[in-house]
Amino acid sequence: MLVNLSFVSPKPTGLSTYATNLIPHLQKLQPILLSSQVSNDYDCYPIPENLTPDWGSKGHLRRLWWTQWQLSKIYKQKTSRLLFSPIPEAPLFTNCRYIVTVHDLIPLRFAKLSPLTAYSRYYIPQVLKGAQHILCNSKATAKDITYFFGINPRKITPILLAHDADNFRFLSLPKSNYFLYIGRQDPYKNLQRLIAAFAAIPNYHKYQLWIAGTPDARYTPILQALIDKLELTNYVKFLDYVAYSQLPIIINSAIALVFPSLWEGFGFPVLEAMACGTPVITSNLSSMPEVALDAAILVNPYSTAEISQAMEKIANSLELTAQLSQLGLERAKEFSWNKTGIATVEVLSRYL
Repeated sequence: MLVNLSFVSPKPTGLSTYATNLIPHLQKLQPILLSSQVSNDYDCYPIPENLTPDWGSKGHLRRLWWTQWQLSKIYKQKTSRLLFSPIPEAPLFTNCRYIVTVHDLIPLRFAKLSPLTAYSRYYIPQVLKGAQHILCNSKATAKDITYFFGINPRKITPILLAHDADNFRFLSLPKSNYFLYIGRQDPYKNLQRLIAAFAAIPNYHKYQLWIAGTPDARYTPILQALIDKLELTNYVKFLDYVAYSQLPIIINSAIALVFPSLWEGFGFPVLEAMACGTPVITSNLSSMPEVALDAAILVNPYSTAEISQAMEKIANSLELTAQLSQLGLERAKEFSWNKTGIATVEVLSRYL
């Protein structure tokens, strides 16, 4: 079995986190990893390093070309029986047997906001049509696959993801005066409403809003303009990309994680914050209720007032903070990469 890791970045975001945490649990299948980051711990086949999202649009285009014209050759050369791609990319119109993972179909839900709409509308359906089976990371994503592409639900297996319990854990740190958001700054992440909600908190000047994630030349200036307009320059802080080892520290010290995204395939920050015992405010849409259950405050992400009221409640109630902290810690215990790995291996084994 080949495992396609051409997209894995040295600066891991959600997709890379999923792949790197899953790989150790696939070892019983004796896979060959197609990776630019060769490791002595695994059987690796070296591939170019310039195929990842770190290289921008050129990286995506190079990876799609490599997937179509080079990956199929490697598959034949290695006399492979199955290709597993942890993203929905695979060689089309070849003899490759493959299983892919779909994480979300956000570019189709928010077509005007995403440059990946054509990729999702024309390429991904062909990949899914040719797949032996499809994995996805939540029931919400499974429903989307059927809704957008008419794929039979029997061809889809939802497997919830997990968190790194050694990294994301309760640290018993004193709380600081900031609310925290972690993630990209794309419009569907709903940061404009988050910023407006922060400004609507009574006595907001007692707090700060920290936004962790790599700036985006398309969207960050829009957020900065809103911050200037609302006179929040001294209260909203952009952290840029935060190193993996530092994330638990800023999560543990936050008043709450506020993650009002309009749609998510899974939502790693929600689970990681719960694992740190930090209260979570998140959306009542898509996969987020599936991940959080009753361990977070669920709000209508289109309602600035609801987001603001939830932030105010947590800021002013030690009892609510303690309750959400405990519920989050208990909920996070139900997730593990071992569970995700076992369920994934079971599906892959059926097709080897």
